[in-house]
Amino acid sequence: MTEPDVLDLWEHSVREHADGPALVTPHRVLTYRDADRLTDAWAAFLAERGAGPGELVGLAFGDPARTVLGMLAALKAGAGFTVLDDRLPPAARTALVARTAAAVWLGDGAHAPEGAHVPHGPAEDADATEPARPVRRAGGSDVAYVLFTSGSTGRPKGTVIERDALRRFAAAVANRLELTPHDRWLQVASLGFDVLIEEVFPAFAAGAAVVCREDTRALDAEELHVALARTRITVVELSTQYWLEYARWLDGNGTAAPETLRTVVVGGERMDPVPYRRWQARQSAALAHVYGLTECTVSSTFYTGLLPSDAEEVPLGTALQDVEISIRQDGRPVPDGGTGEIHIGGPLLARGFLDDEEATAGRFVPDPYAARPDARVYRTGDLGRIGPDGQLVFLGRVDDQVKIRGHRLEPARVERALCEDGGVGQAVVFPDPETGTALWAFTVPADPATAPPPGEAVRLTGADRDALVAPLEAQLPDWAVPRVLYRVSVLPKNPHGKVDKRRLATWAAAAASPTPAAPASAPASAPAAPGSGGCGPEPLGTVLALFREVLDAPALGPDDNFFDHGGQSLLALRLLARLRESRPAASGLRASALFTAPTPRLLADALAARAVAHP
Repeated sequence: MTEPDVLDLWEHSVREHADGPALVTPHRVLTYRDADRLTDAWAAFLAERGAGPGELVGLAFGDPARTVLGMLAALKAGAGFTVLDDRLPPAARTALVARTAAAVWLGDGAHAPEGAHVPHGPAEDADATEPARPVRRAGGSDVAYVLFTSGSTGRPKGTVIERDALRRFAAAVANRLELTPHDRWLQVASLGFDVLIEEVFPAFAAGAAVVCREDTRALDAEELHVALARTRITVVELSTQYWLEYARWLDGNGTAAPETLRTVVVGGERMDPVPYRRWQARQSAALAHVYGLTECTVSSTFYTGLLPSDAEEVPLGTALQDVEISIRQDGRPVPDGGTGEIHIGGPLLARGFLDDEEATAGRFVPDPYAARPDARVYRTGDLGRIGPDGQLVFLGRVDDQVKIRGHRLEPARVERALCEDGGVGQAVVFPDPETGTALWAFTVPADPATAPPPGEAVRLTGADRDALVAPLEAQLPDWAVPRVLYRVSVLPKNPHGKVDKRRLATWAAAAASPTPAAPASAPASAPAAPGSGGCGPEPLGTVLALFREVLDAPALGPDDNFFDHGGQSLLALRLLARLRESRPAASGLRASALFTAPTPRLLADALAARAVAHP
């Protein structure tokens, strides 16, 4: 008997929904029959060039739809696939191409390696004969895909996912989200990011349609809203920050998400309960809060319930089928309700890291508590607990725990308490970097109009400080109450997406200095620009400061290109959101503006022109 394969899910959908839409693009709709014939032809093309079990097919298309077709074709050839992120700088792309040692590359994007092919097939020729699929068939333990984690620092790790894990994952997500052939899932994730897998394979397993955009450019909130409505999307997956931007845009415009949208999958960062409840109260589309890692085949847990009014955290949910979640300290399971490191086990775990046995052994460890002798668990490095209702709750990173005057403290506890104040939108708490004996707190006001300029910290004193400290003193021990509090416009992130506490400390030090230095090339006292509508100094100083903040590039100059310094879709959205808070002329500016004005000077000129046109 042939063992189950991920392609069985695809073939079932082809048989049951041959004339239903499988892949929707701005220019055409491919039915399951069309897509099946086309990818059969592509698979034959790949097999002729050496693709097969144990090999990789590299994909470097600028078109998301061709990328999806390439993934299917590689699997049909028996091979795995890897997707080259078009946002990587040339040197990093070259290094990843060399590391993957793909048998063949498909692609037509500007980032495609030399010699990449663009195959054609019968779906582009109605009179073509039925192609023959390659006869070689892979096993469940053969590679399905390799995707790389962020390479901002150090050497990116290639995670190897096997075909059986992909099959189980696709079926489990389709079941958990109750996907049907009537669903339409919008593909918005960056190509090369593991969310792409979650956008595609569960939909195909259910006979649903994957709706692709024309290119990989980021959609701002308004563009996303228009795309959701125009293409009648029922399911979309957004990162936490992206979803917050969209929710804020809906609230600001007094509108609702499109009626066809039934589920928004959200994950990637800790979720604040306040906007989560606000969405559930105002929008008809359900939220699915997910948690997972690339090393465990994307999402491992889903929370789809209505958040209780007394919940202090949005749960991560319960495990998917074939996923095993446990909480452990020093490798040993903790009692029910105890806090510890989240461990993930089960057949959805990756094989390991590509050509990195040491890193694989450090994170994928034997599980002495499992019934199977060869069982492994993945050490996530995340702190959590499983509540009485069986829901997994995220409590931060294992290394976030701090010690204050002999007491162990989870900063998230204090941060949640600070955010209970209606005037605080975000907060981060950590020990003072000099002595480590007192807590500092940095807060972002809920009202952007009350925030200090970007890159500055204002120390709270008097009534402002007392208003935040008094409630904490009423519920926390003395040692857990921050004694030094600052207000900032944003919590800066480091290249790993974590709050950059070192930069916050630098801002605090500058606040204590009587003569803080103005940013190079951007005098804070620059004269007002003509046509600026009375909005204050020339916008170049503001724009440059925000470029530096968002890109974490203090030395960035006014003529440096956003995309040459690590800029990407979410960072572009973040930059424009920050600009709108301080520059009225940025209202309505789209993320696509950065493609025509990618430097601080060009964008400042564009803002000045908009201010003249719309005073």
